[in-house]
Amino acid sequence: MDVSFLQPVLAASGPFATVCADVTHTTETADAELVLKVRAVVEDLERQGAPQEVVEAARDRLIEGNDGGQAGTVRGRAVVVAADGSVVLDEVLADAPRDPVVEWSPQPHLLPILRQRAARVPHVVVVADRVGADLTVAGVTGRPDEERAVDGDTFHMRKVKVGGWAHNTYMHTAENRWEENAGRVADEITALAQQARPRFVLVAGDVRARQILTDKADASWADVVVTMDEGGRAAGADREPVERRATELVAEHEAHEEAETVEKIASAGAHGLAVTGTAAVVEAMRKGQVETLVLADRPDDEQLLVGDTPTVLGVRQGDMDALGTSGTAVAADRALVAAAVASAAAVVVVPRAAMPDDVPVAAILRYTDDSTPSAS
Repeated sequence: MDVSFLQPVLAASGPFATVCADVTHTTETADAELVLKVRAVVEDLERQGAPQEVVEAARDRLIEGNDGGQAGTVRGRAVVVAADGSVVLDEVLADAPRDPVVEWSPQPHLLPILRQRAARVPHVVVVADRVGADLTVAGVTGRPDEERAVDGDTFHMRKVKVGGWAHNTYMHTAENRWEENAGRVADEITALAQQARPRFVLVAGDVRARQILTDKADASWADVVVTMDEGGRAAGADREPVERRATELVAEHEAHEEAETVEKIASAGAHGLAVTGTAAVVEAMRKGQVETLVLADRPDDEQLLVGDTPTVLGVRQGDMDALGTSGTAVAADRALVAAAVASAAAVVVVPRAAMPDDVPVAAILRYTDDSTPSAS
């Protein structure tokens, strides 16, 4: 995962309020329930000593949606507020948080956000009919989910039994209209695919519209099309099956990425291009070797020493003495995420049980040298 979106967080001055909250907003009493949830967050931050401007900033972001805003369409939300009250991160989560977070601390608590961030798998959802389609682009770093509609002509859309010389003309005109409308939708998906590079394009809706549309798929998305029979554009049509299928596909892609990353640790390690364990990863991070930082979703209670910049790291004071500096104790996962951002390394979070030898951290390297330890 590209973690450059965290740069504003790590450039800000702490302490920080980190909140991962359930903002599910789908019941008749949702407004009142959300107010109660946010009130609990506010009271918790106040108990921890967060200043009023920080508390109010977190509250205002979480409460958005009671009048039809973004919180009305998501289940989980993550907000990080810096000491001056500025919101330095506001992210949609893939679902209600597995482990809710309400914390006022010197460093932001980013691992739970990375673990469930909705933008981990960019994708496009298409619900098509013979007039056009409704499109949703989701999971694009730095952008909220975007919805748009593409509509074409409706003249002579239905094939009708008119008889006589006009029959073939009507049928031909209708088919042409479907083709033209599908072409407009395909062009729009192509433009989105070139920007978002989706992992999948889910196409639902009218069966003939789907057939025509997928036949027109551009090379930028033809190989990632997934179709389904359910879903429609008509007023009152149930979109829940489409949303459920999109969620399933996101989970499948996340699981594939996790498995691929763990396999790569082993294969790269055979050539000296991966390391496991905190000490080895810290050394590689200091030298700018880390291409991908791999963190377990359940870290140990380790701490690292951090110097004047995020990549000046040590496991013990002797490391910092050798670097000619002192250090501040920081939770290991927080220190390593900050170092990854500073060194333009990617970050992948995987289940602890999948990590080699149950280690909390590993790294795939850009290069190796004589001092690089083996991953095995």
